[in-house]
Amino acid sequence: MTEYTKHIYMTLFPNNALIASHLEPEQFAKHLTVGTAKHYQSKVVFAEVNINFRDPFFEIDEILAQTVPHPVTGKPKRTKFIASYATLEHVALSAIGRLYLVTAGGQVLGIEAQPYTRVSETGRVRVYQEINPLHSLVAANSDPREFGKWITRGTRSKSAPKVCFTQIDMDVDRFAKEHTSRMQFTAPIPEIHPLRLYDCLKELLDNPNKKTKTISLGSVFRHTSYKRIKHGFWIADGDDMLYFPIPPRDELEKNHYDWWREVM
Repeated sequence: MTEYTKHIYMTLFPNNALIASHLEPEQFAKHLTVGTAKHYQSKVVFAEVNINFRDPFFEIDEILAQTVPHPVTGKPKRTKFIASYATLEHVALSAIGRLYLVTAGGQVLGIEAQPYTRVSETGRVRVYQEINPLHSLVAANSDPREFGKWITRGTRSKSAPKVCFTQIDMDVDRFAKEHTSRMQFTAPIPEIHPLRLYDCLKELLDNPNKKTKTISLGSVFRHTSYKRIKHGFWIADGDDMLYFPIPPRDELEKNHYDWWREVM
């Protein structure tokens, strides 16, 4: 019988689960999107977890032992769930490897974590989409480092031990200036009423002492194209952070054209 390499994957969107699999990342991505009708029919974000990672919260050894090829056909085991609840908070940042962004058509872009060295403008209002385990759309007057630390340590009422989030690409100052008349206009973020967005952003712009303003309790990530993501994705754990930058457009067009074509 064929021997397959075992992997551990952590899905971050649309759900948070730890999964054992014989599939390579590209095969796993297609399986979750177009491989079977019972799975999710939209974008997926997942990360590979070090096969040697262990935590008492998970029965990893037991599940890996059960991750075996089909006894008759010899086909690889595609998914064997280790956990499907409170997963991210129990996975060490040091165990998280490459992040994979998957389109609805199963095209996948793998991203390595890099140090976040960008010099950010202090006090500028940004819009963050929490991916997991929180799902709120939040305006904040802090850069990703400050926001990640605040959402995992700085508040108890709207926090989680670890949070994966991204930034929506929009010019907040321009949006606020162009719509001071509050006449009918269109929001640059899907599923969000333009006046709600305007009021939330204006409140932060007018009050520098206010840290955050929740725009929506529900996620807009499913309806937001990857091309509307600014910089990339972060996984924060207090002062510790992983940053997964999306490559610039020219690199995507040159080296990842099939993925880029599907998100255009």
